Order: sequence, then C-alpha cells, then structure tokens
Amino acid sequence: MDHKITPKQLILLLAGWAFALSAAAQYQWMGKDGRKVFSDRPPPADVQEKDILKQPGGRRAAVPVVPVEPADPAGSSAAATPAVAVAKPRVDPNAPKISGKDAELEAKKKKLEQEEAAKKKAEEEKVAQARAENCERAKKAVTMFQSGVRVASTNAKGEREIMDDNARAAELKRVQAVADRDCKLSPQ
Repeated sequence: MDHKITPKQLILLLAGWAFALSAAAQYQWMGKDGRKVFSDRPPPADVQEKDILKQPGGRRAAVPVVPVEPADPAGSSAAATPAVAVAKPRVDPNAPKISGKDAELEAKKKKLEQEEAAKKKAEEEKVAQARAENCERAKKAVTMFQSGVRVASTNAKGEREIMDDNARAAELKRVQAVADRDCKLSPQ
C-alpha cells in the first residue's frame, strides 16, 4: 500500500494548514491610538467591548444584554416599554491588579544596576589609587633628579651605568610629565 500525494492534494493540505494558522490570530480590536490590533490572545481588560472587532470563531464581539425593570414607584409596568441595559463585566475585588510591570523583573534589573554601579565605583577607586601611587613615585623621582645626586641605571646588558647630564635631563623631563599628569588627577 503506497501512499502518494498529488500536487493538488498538497495544495489543499497547505491551504488547510494556512486556514488553521490564520485562525490562531482570532482577536481583533481597536487600540488606544486608533490602530487595529490583531492577536491570538484576548485584548487587555482596559479595552472596551465596543472596540473589540473580532473574537474566536469569526464572531463579532457580542454585548451582553440584560433586561431592566422600569423604576416606577406605582408598579405600573404595563405602560412602560421594556428597557435594555448593558451588563458591566464583573470584576473580582480579590483579583491581582495588573500594572503592566513585572515586580520581580524590576527588582532584578535594579539589583543588576546597583552591582554595575558598585563595580564601576571600585574600578574608579582602584585607578585613583594607582594614580596617587604614580604621583608619589614621580614626585620622589623629580626630587632625586633635581638634587644633583649621581644616578645610576642598568643598561640592556645588565651593566650599571652612571647617567650623564643629557640622560639625566631627559629622565627629569619624563618623570616631571608623569608627575604633572598623575598629580593633577589624584586627590592630595
């Protein structure tokens, strides 16, 4: 028993699926901004019944009708025509209020922002501390080079060399630039 689907059957099958999928978006209503909203979920509670254009099964929104007895103190209801009132949806007073915000999500977001702010502050403190240390070292180096004391350095071969006046002036200029930069930015 070999089942083969003909192209015509395939088209009919796909059309049936398309119809079933289009039925998934069953609700249609007018939004607050005047645009039509299509959804597979019911409209929010704040959408009025008159603004609901379509509900499941292709039906238009039906407004429930409740007969109302005329308020005649004499009790003569024969002369009065039957009145019809629109029933208001019943709201459960114990139902949770929907604010449009997820409290748990808001709490997580706030906690994440606080953690990021704490990390940023710690990083800024670490940078400020490093600048303060650089400032102190640069000030000591400037004082040393200005004092006239002979300064020795180690070359690439690991040998000790005494700085001449040109090298000493270049190094003084470099450490003075470091001191100027880091001492201005760090608190004293």
